[in-house]
Amino acid sequence: MPNAAKLTARQEEILRLIARSIERSGYPPTRAEIAAELGFRSANAAEDHLHALARKGMLELASGTSRGIRLTPQAASALRPGAGALVRALPGMEQLMLPLIGRVAAGSPILAQEHVESTVGVDPSLFSARPDYLLKVRGASMQGVGILDGDLLAVRQTQDVRNGQIVVARLGDEVTVKRLRRGPTRIELLPENPDFSPIVVEPGQAFDIEGLAVGLLRNGV
Repeated sequence: MPNAAKLTARQEEILRLIARSIERSGYPPTRAEIAAELGFRSANAAEDHLHALARKGMLELASGTSRGIRLTPQAASALRPGAGALVRALPGMEQLMLPLIGRVAAGSPILAQEHVESTVGVDPSLFSARPDYLLKVRGASMQGVGILDGDLLAVRQTQDVRNGQIVVARLGDEVTVKRLRRGPTRIELLPENPDFSPIVVEPGQAFDIEGLAVGLLRNGV
């Protein structure tokens, strides 16, 4: 059982360096990059710190590769409390650190800092395209396609979407997840639940596409 003892200041610094690298590039740093960033004399010094973090349950180390460093759920919780339960045990080296967006305030950009509840480490191979953020689903309007209340929808931030795709749309001051249907004279946002009615975008109504759904995570699964 790993010893999840309190981190030293240096260990926390290394953990944050690894998280920043993953968030920026999708990959953890090499031992040499850690040594250069923190002023160590050699990569061996970085290796010693990595093994100490592994013993505390913060990292998993894979031999035979310079980037064989993987953050654990405990590391995510240490860096941002509450995020750990959402981090998967990833089979590969690459991780994405995605902002988890909760309730979106009226008139505020969807990626505004006040909407970010936590940062979640995910395996990019889970998605049809590289997502930019995770959006916490609210309500049951899309349950017919398996998108349930509390799920995390992986979203690629783009307005380049096709008719029939599931999108994140902003209509007036509300952000919603629906299937897009563009007709010759009007735009509709379609639910996947017969208990909900389609939303018709009225002429002149404020409407924007915030992104395209590219995958789904279910907390605790």
